[in-house]
Amino acid sequence: QVQLVESGGGLAQVGGSLELSCKASGSILSINTINWYRQAPEKARELVARISSDGRSTYTESVKGRFTTSRDNAKNVVHLQMNGLAPEDTAVYFCNAGSNWRSDLPGPYWGQGTQVTISS
Repeated sequence: QVQLVESGGGLAQVGGSLELSCKASGSILSINTINWYRQAPEKARELVARISSDGRSTYTESVKGRFTTSRDNAKNVVHLQMNGLAPEDTAVYFCNAGSNWRSDLPGPYWGQGTQVTISS
């Protein structure tokens, strides 16, 4: 089992920045991919960014150039730095862990979610 605990999030203004963190514990050798998802009210869950164990990352088009995900393997923490925030970034953000970098499907482990609200 893998446990994921998120931190960060909160309220920011348009154009501002926030950083989310996701700390993994437990059987972390069983995972190699951390995904960041978000879900806005009445919208489908959306994959925002992914990072592999060796640092490869991908982003959905709407956040490219604004969001950056990184990982600190020594601390088992993955970060999502969000800059240039816009109202449409308002959502609950989840980190998710899996073992298949080649798959776009979510892995079996989820964080508790953290609310990000952008005010105009």
